[in-house]
Amino acid sequence: MAVVIASNIRKEISGNLLFDGVSFSVERRDRVALSGPNGAGKTTLLRILAGETEKHGGELAFEKGTRVALHDQRPPVERDVTLREYVLSGARDLVRLEDELTELEQAMARGIHDQATMNRYAEAQARLEHAGGYGWRDHATSVVRGLGFTDESLDRPLRTFSGGELTRASLARALGGDPDLLLLDEPTNHLDVASLEWLERELQSLDAAVILVAHDRWFLEAVTTATMEVVAGRGTFFPGPWHAWRREKAARALHAQKETQRIAGDIERLERFVERFRAKKDKAKQAQAKVTQIQRLESERKQAADEVALLSRRTRTLGFEFLKPARSGRTVLEVEGLDLRIGERELLRGASFALERGEHVALVGPNGSGKTTLLETLLGRRDAAKGKIQIGHGVVPAYFSQQEAELDTRGTVLQCVQSMTNLARPDAMSLLGRFLFSGWDEVEKPVSVLSGGERRRLALAVTVASGANFLVLDEPTNHLDLESREALEAALDAFPGTLLLVSHDRALLDGIAERTLAIEDRELHAYDGGWAEMLRRREERAARTPTPQPAAKQERQPKTKPQRATKPRPTELQRVEAEIATREAEVAELEAKLAEDWSNVDVLAAHTRSRDALQALLERWEALFEEAQA
Repeated sequence: MAVVIASNIRKEISGNLLFDGVSFSVERRDRVALSGPNGAGKTTLLRILAGETEKHGGELAFEKGTRVALHDQRPPVERDVTLREYVLSGARDLVRLEDELTELEQAMARGIHDQATMNRYAEAQARLEHAGGYGWRDHATSVVRGLGFTDESLDRPLRTFSGGELTRASLARALGGDPDLLLLDEPTNHLDVASLEWLERELQSLDAAVILVAHDRWFLEAVTTATMEVVAGRGTFFPGPWHAWRREKAARALHAQKETQRIAGDIERLERFVERFRAKKDKAKQAQAKVTQIQRLESERKQAADEVALLSRRTRTLGFEFLKPARSGRTVLEVEGLDLRIGERELLRGASFALERGEHVALVGPNGSGKTTLLETLLGRRDAAKGKIQIGHGVVPAYFSQQEAELDTRGTVLQCVQSMTNLARPDAMSLLGRFLFSGWDEVEKPVSVLSGGERRRLALAVTVASGANFLVLDEPTNHLDLESREALEAALDAFPGTLLLVSHDRALLDGIAERTLAIEDRELHAYDGGWAEMLRRREERAARTPTPQPAAKQERQPKTKPQRATKPRPTELQRVEAEIATREAEVAELEAKLAEDWSNVDVLAAHTRSRDALQALLERWEALFEEAQA
């Protein structure tokens, strides 16, 4: 059954049409990618579904009792509450359910057993069980951990967190409330790869409908099952993953183009007939019929042409085309025995590696592992605690940082490009146009007032025009849409110089890297190939590593008399299995008592506690079983 059905949704902004005729149906377990260019109305559509923004036409029908949760990029309004309080505030209805169940149990204890009361109790009980029973708070806090927070963070007030942490807190609040319809606007922002992979697993297992906006191609492929594209005010729903929709879209565009050509040929043939026979009395009637047919075909041709334009429509994307750099020496960078520290904290020890001319290498690791610190140390912007770094002959590096610290902020956008690239004014204007700085107002804007996305584009423009033969890029895809990310990937892949890349975009890493350097437990490990190959090699290494066995007892008893063989102690898996059997018997006994008398509040409460404990044991057994099979 559909969780939500949208029919011909229309939205206007200040009297101007944003979109119209947007229709789709989303069922539980569907994972829909909401696609479209910036400004197409994706966020607005999510807010309409969440009831936060009005629609100006069409109908929305939700399954009865549907709970909707929205995560977008707006920071929490309340800043004095703790992280725990904020996340749990997304599940206020679960608290109300607990209160309602208590009231219903008390009513039943007083002898109220009418059908309406019993039905409501069953519905409330089923709803709470769907959220994990009375243990739903534990699940909510486990979501917080999955998104990279520590237990110590739970009781910190929100005002002490950074902007990126507040965004993750909003995501945790949406996930922790057990919604039926989950709406996610850029959920991958501010997540490291470990948290991204956790989120992928969470969304795959969630018993809910999900509609999401994301620019991470790997994430879209891993999670989504359908695509809803909003372009030029129109919506198109496709029941398949993002890559399948792109193939289908190209096929539809080709078909529409051929249809346009066919109709044009038919019109041309009919026009020749009309021109030839219009003046002849015995053919005049036929000629007039052909004129009517031509008018109908003209309408069909316009529709087909509009379809071609819509399906072939591309948003303005960044124009990447790196200048051909000067040739460097064979060895671009050589590192030996490198130790990195920040204060007393050790980030990296004993790292040794070399980069050869023309190599494209990815650097990966969890947030806080020292990736940016390593890049800055390699470029001489930080001091190493120990070790040797040697830049090769003829190497000209260019650094693209997360903070765009390399930008000259003293003047305008145009002055910044000219001062940092030595380009003549016409060439600098052309470069800025390729990076979406069009018009006099935009190129004359002070660098100091640029938004985060604008600074990102400007820094990329400067990097493109630098002529460097060694590019060091730290998260270059931040604030880029899908098409711009693909344009960047194509340009980097064709770049003839040397590349060292840090990114959370796994599709970019997999498409560009010939070798991957991974920071793991303060050590640097090298893997041939990109992201997928690195994962495969890691799994092979884990499979070859024997499971540590407890050391044998070194002490022997001084007795010479043979000892009776003792019964082996049960494993934790065996102990959990025994507890499950005991708990199952207990639940069965309580259910038998409830079948006789549903008004016994004490038995009801005991049954709930016992059932939740059994569920926790089953989850623990599954985890232990998987470990034993690994």
